[in-house]
Amino acid sequence: MSEQQIKVAVLGGGSFGTALASIAADNGARVRQWMRDAALVEQINREHRNGRYLPHYAMNPAVEASTEMAQVLEGAELVLIAIPSKAFRSVVQAAKPWLKPEHILVSTTKGIEQDSFLLMSQVLEQETHFTHIGVIAGPNLASEIADKQLTATVIASYDALTRTRVQQALGCGYFRVYASNDRHGVELAGALKNIYAIAAGMAAALGMGENTRSMLMTRALAEMSRFAVVQGANPMTFLGLAGVGDLIVTCSSNLSRNYRVGYALGKGDSLEEAVESLGQVAEGVNTVQLVCAKAREAGVYMPLAEGLYKVLFEGVPARDMAGYLMLGEQSSDVEFILPREAVQQAHRESGEWRNE
Repeated sequence: MSEQQIKVAVLGGGSFGTALASIAADNGARVRQWMRDAALVEQINREHRNGRYLPHYAMNPAVEASTEMAQVLEGAELVLIAIPSKAFRSVVQAAKPWLKPEHILVSTTKGIEQDSFLLMSQVLEQETHFTHIGVIAGPNLASEIADKQLTATVIASYDALTRTRVQQALGCGYFRVYASNDRHGVELAGALKNIYAIAAGMAAALGMGENTRSMLMTRALAEMSRFAVVQGANPMTFLGLAGVGDLIVTCSSNLSRNYRVGYALGKGDSLEEAVESLGQVAEGVNTVQLVCAKAREAGVYMPLAEGLYKVLFEGVPARDMAGYLMLGEQSSDVEFILPREAVQQAHRESGEWRNE
């Protein structure tokens, strides 16, 4: 920590925003948290507890909650924006009158804006034109962070000051903050893994074995990185916490919201029933629609995502999803070592040789 107290504003009253607010306060920052729900604000200020999202978590009593954006942002240096993607832009627009170019703006949202296909950091750039913009992503189940279990995350930014300030504000004995300069790749990884968490939940509900689930996760990693590289990301990012790290935890844990949606679907619930029973936003449902449309447009091969799309939106039975993986082409394992095109060419040449 720097000698001078960092002033942190958190926009959002969900589980992850609440956990980060309390961590920052534990580290000695002055922390104010904004949310729309006046009753939740009162509970946090009175009981130091977020009864809706983290009911058993004792928050640092120094966190001050408010429904007043101006009060929360006054004097802040670091602004953490933990708002679901559907409402992200509108909240940023509401905050703009009190935002200044020296503010460090960091998104914690793992989603994609529906109409624009913009990531949340791109929304921040578009709305503010500020320099200090970053994203936080990684295997960060909020309930485990609240229990102070050992956890790591990534702060990704093209700006060194942003990376440093977030590490100073949030890094502690149980929450490690690692830095990356591939903001686009880290943010894409955080959004894309939600798709495959739904698929993994379905596989678990259907009783598929460990071999199947391992295959699903590793082929998911191939799809994620294949798509992200076409979008301009660095494939090496997907070997880190925001890529394989987040993929493992969200595809393995019942604490993952997207996994729980998939599990409910695998048990026979409709998509509407699965989402309603969750009671929170599962970003992967929206993301699979957007990514599949973009992949078709760009010609990116994503059989798992396409199979999940058919289950979610075209009425294909969940059990049939596995077929989209098993009946797809047997191509390259790691495409950045052996390109898919080389395998396809070898198959064509083998066919020509047999026909001679």
